[in-house]
Amino acid sequence: MLRPHLSRRARRWTISVAVVLVLVLGAGYALLRVADARTFQLFGGLTDRVDTTQKVVALTFDDGPDPAGVAPVLATLAARGVKATFFLIGSELQARPDLGREIAAAGHELGNHTYSHERMVLVTPSHVASEIERTDALIRGTGYRGEITVRPPNGKKLLALPYYLHEHGRQTITWDVEPNSYPDIDASATKTAEYVVSHVRPGSIVVLHTMYPGRAATREALGPAIDGLRALGYRLVTVSQLLALRGTG
Repeated sequence: MLRPHLSRRARRWTISVAVVLVLVLGAGYALLRVADARTFQLFGGLTDRVDTTQKVVALTFDDGPDPAGVAPVLATLAARGVKATFFLIGSELQARPDLGREIAAAGHELGNHTYSHERMVLVTPSHVASEIERTDALIRGTGYRGEITVRPPNGKKLLALPYYLHEHGRQTITWDVEPNSYPDIDASATKTAEYVVSHVRPGSIVVLHTMYPGRAATREALGPAIDGLRALGYRLVTVSQLLALRGTG
């Protein structure tokens, strides 16, 4: 049988360990919430939408370039005279530089979606620098000469990516309208278009996933979504054009 003072010591030790575990788990959960946040990060600039009263909205496309998505999306945008922002994956751009050149030649903005499309959470500064700089170089190789904005894969970031962007005078670009997050909406072109039109507000950034063969519904929704936004008086711009309107009336 343990002596009473040893038993009390063991209880105190157990309680202390439990408290530490709770604090560690709580801190880990909090960091995961920060990593997932679309409107907040620990430091550096982040834009999910722009504060303006003007009826403007930025259309953005993530991933690729992929043959299934580039031609139909460019055709839909050209038919309606819309310029958009394409956040491209470096490794896929390296594999299909001709598609990147097509997007740039059509006058669209090219953004950086990292080289490998890994989640930029528990990564080193050197890894972040490689992911961003390799993709920047590939984007410049398309002939695109405008501002290169940056969007982390799945919108996930924690310390290293925001710090790198802050040190280089750049910021994290996320979004405030994403119909593809909801399976029932995502599966329907009609529902996708309706979601976009009903959820935008002045200064919104819309993200659409149109690149791959399985994204046909989103590609079909693109034209009706643009038409619906214009019917409400919205002007469609690139991300860098939207950023220039920050705080305008």
